[in-house]
This record gives sequence, C-alpha cells and structure tokens, in this order.
Amino acid sequence: MSKICQITGKTAQVGNNVSHSKRRTKRTFEVNLLNKKLFLQEENRWVNLRVSAAGLRYINKVGLKKALETAMSKGFIKGY
Repeated sequence: MSKICQITGKTAQVGNNVSHSKRRTKRTFEVNLLNKKLFLQEENRWVNLRVSAAGLRYINKVGLKKALETAMSKGFIKGY
C-alpha cells in the first residue's frame, strides 16, 4: 500500500539531512499515517481508511461524510 492519505492526499516529501559541517544528503519526510476504522452513521456501516493526523483533524472539523465526498471529488479515493 502506498504512503498516501486517503482524505487529504498528502504524500512523502524529499529534503536534505544537514550535518554540523553543512554536508547535505537526501532524506524523506514521511506522512503520519494511521489505519482507522470509522463509523459512517448516514449509511450505518464502518469504513476503513488510511488517513494522516491532519486528515483526522479535517474529519473532526467537517464530518466524515463531507470529508469522504471531498476526497472523492479530488480523486484521492474511488469509493468508500
């Protein structure tokens, strides 16, 4: 499974490790992903999502149904 949030679409970013001598080597900044099982009250069923911490805050803010509809319109998930 790829490291992509199904709600926000966040992916890993690439940056540099910088040592004390200012030598730079490549590194990745991974997304804080969690496998969550959330209850969708409108359809009376559970939904399994791979979601970031920012995605969970977004779900708490606008609600699960609205967050899923937004993610589908942006193409992050095909169906829920």
